[in-house]
Amino acid sequence: MGAEAPVGGPALRELVREAETSLLECKVCFERFGHRQQRRPRNLPCGHVVCLACVAALAHPRTLALECPFCRRACRGCDTSDCLPVLHLLELLGSALRPSPAAHRAVPCGPGALTCHHSFGGWGTLVNPTGLALCPKTGRVVVVHDGRRRVKIFDSGGGCAHQFGEKGDAAQDIKYPLDVTVTSDCHVIVTDAGDRSIKAFDFFGQIKLVIGGQFSLPWGVETTPQNGVLVTDAEAGSLHLLEVDFPEGVLRRTEKLQAHLCNPRGVAVSWLTGAVAVLEHPLALGTEACSTRVKVFSSGMQLIGQVDTFGLSLFFPSKITASAVTFDHQGNVIVADNSGPSILCLGKPEEFPVVRPMVTHGLFHPVALTFTKENSLLVLDTASHSVKVYKVDWG
Repeated sequence: MGAEAPVGGPALRELVREAETSLLECKVCFERFGHRQQRRPRNLPCGHVVCLACVAALAHPRTLALECPFCRRACRGCDTSDCLPVLHLLELLGSALRPSPAAHRAVPCGPGALTCHHSFGGWGTLVNPTGLALCPKTGRVVVVHDGRRRVKIFDSGGGCAHQFGEKGDAAQDIKYPLDVTVTSDCHVIVTDAGDRSIKAFDFFGQIKLVIGGQFSLPWGVETTPQNGVLVTDAEAGSLHLLEVDFPEGVLRRTEKLQAHLCNPRGVAVSWLTGAVAVLEHPLALGTEACSTRVKVFSSGMQLIGQVDTFGLSLFFPSKITASAVTFDHQGNVIVADNSGPSILCLGKPEEFPVVRPMVTHGLFHPVALTFTKENSLLVLDTASHSVKVYKVDWG
């Protein structure tokens, strides 16, 4: 008779690895389940399993109502229960889930890898969010969404500090927000597709200015280092620079920087170099399928780099459909990919494309992203109605 295969060695390590990735990780935050309170695996009534921390993030703070992030079945946080099979599996595998220091060093995670440290928002707190910004002075996070009050401001810990921007028909009300930015003097600028306007508020929610009648469909909005406001017009195919006296509530000047863009949406500015990245959504010739293209201009509006879905497919094994763009502190172009979904670094514009995955797990439908002063990456995931905070894992 043939000898039985030994229990252990590479076969056991492979089994443990598969168990960790397939069974023992929360598929919302991709943290490993555990026995401590926040990481306990919880059964939703639909049968999907998430950790207790994500149940708390997804649930409405008062009613506890939530939607399963995978199948959208509605339930309440109090309807969840401990997932006993996962807890038993954690006990059964025991020390096999704690790799030795040598094994840990053998994992090629490398400098710059990003891991999700926490998330905030969740269904009920945020409803179909569309835009994300960071206040340069306070570090607070500003999100626009489809709730009754369209603008929510979160403190650094993820608690809701303030909200404003009523949903309504008055001129100062926000009908359908697409994007948001915060100026260096703490004014909140929102692009509103409902009445095709741009609305400026102070940080306490008082309306300062409504700019209407000048844009076909204002979409992306970003602040420049000089406190100007960049706006893309998706229907007109243009990029504009606005100079505004916010204390007086007066638009001083409008300059059209680019006039022949293809359905431009997202826009980002590098505070290191002054470069401007624009995310276009041109229609593929003869089809209704939409590709994406990232164009990067110098501070003087000279094109210095561009790459599209087809070009990226030559360097990356799967299709990349960019849904948001930003710059990191080194001047690299970072995009959110809805096809992955993932976050990718494209390198510096003059080096395009250098595709390096930064986040490959835990996202469902990323629509906005930005870096904090501490170099954490904030990603707005509209499918889970939450902001996810990624930090550098130096291994």
